[in-house]
Amino acid sequence: DLQVNGQITPRACTVSLSDNGVVDHGRIMARTLNPSDFTVLPNLQMGFSVSCDGLVLFALMGVDNKPESSLAPERLFGLGMNIHAPTERLGTVTLSLRGPVGDMQPMQTLTSPDRGITWTPEPHVYPGQYMGFAATGETLPKPIRQLVASLRVDTSISPANTLTLKEEVPLDGSITLDLIYL
Repeated sequence: DLQVNGQITPRACTVSLSDNGVVDHGRIMARTLNPSDFTVLPNLQMGFSVSCDGLVLFALMGVDNKPESSLAPERLFGLGMNIHAPTERLGTVTLSLRGPVGDMQPMQTLTSPDRGITWTPEPHVYPGQYMGFAATGETLPKPIRQLVASLRVDTSISPANTLTLKEEVPLDGSITLDLIYL
């Protein structure tokens, strides 16, 4: 059997992230982690852009590639599981887009929990929800040719007393930002 798939679209867009989309918190000493509460790491920001070859109505959707490690899969992205104790969730990642500018105009971010039927202003990217962009004060996404923003990444490590930390444990969050043509 041979299956051939694809889509023909009148316009195409390219998504770019600075730092090759890698957030590296470096080495974190286990003794510096809060024993009974989440340890919030310094947030990191990276450049984010969408460039289209014409005006395109699109949305972004965050896909958690480690959903089993999320403490709240509908709101938070997972940080991976402890490789030495596979039932231990390492923590959470949240994403938000800050200061979006579309076609040289300030924009606001909108979130849709129902795949584009309804939209509300919201800067956070939630797993499985659409994120669109509208002129400030509007509540429906608009077509954009060029979008730039800052992608803020907030990472929190689970309380140390819930983790086995006798060996080095790599943080292993993985998130895909899908571009969806509306």
